[in-house]
Amino acid sequence: MEKGISQAVIRRMPRYYRYLGELLDGGVERISSNELSARMRVTASQIRQDLNNFGGFGQQGYGYNVKYLYDEIGKILGINQQHNIIVIGAGNLGQALANYMKFEKRGFVIIGLFDVDPALEGVTIRGIQVRMMDELQAFVKAQRVDIAALTIPKERADETANELVKLGIHAIWNFAHLDLELPEYVVVENVHLSDSLMQLSYNIANQRKFKEQKDKK
Repeated sequence: MEKGISQAVIRRMPRYYRYLGELLDGGVERISSNELSARMRVTASQIRQDLNNFGGFGQQGYGYNVKYLYDEIGKILGINQQHNIIVIGAGNLGQALANYMKFEKRGFVIIGLFDVDPALEGVTIRGIQVRMMDELQAFVKAQRVDIAALTIPKERADETANELVKLGIHAIWNFAHLDLELPEYVVVENVHLSDSLMQLSYNIANQRKFKEQKDKK
């Protein structure tokens, strides 16, 4: 991660990448910050400020070369290289991740699934065999693992995450509803699904209030 760049900017970069990908698919070769602003509902000045953190990539009066900008943002996000992922927890969520083929198009390849349930041993999900947790250490030693996704109950999440760190995995994609206590050098991306739903609920409630106030006028 670039030093001094805010998390808000980092979180907008995947959106830029997605929209630029759609423009490429549509045959668009060039786009201005104003045109991109209209599509993304982010101000043109914000787009320019965000991209200037990484060098700018555009020319005044000329706009952005879509393919070039798409490739450069891909490099910034690190998706110009393959990242191998293992999923700890082969329940419904873990299996859903394994079945989501779009990850591979972005360079994220799930190479292993692990669980503690003997009933799942040997089950294959899109060609990936479910292994038991006692096979984890040998698997990590034999394979290059860049990211571990945790889709397990929160009661086991902290202990499992620390075990993964000891095995040399320093990037955790955490779906467990628990803030993990890990060394600072470990990169953790928390995905709290219920938090997202509560934010949605808040926005729905506020939208209703706004509509009610508008109707009273």
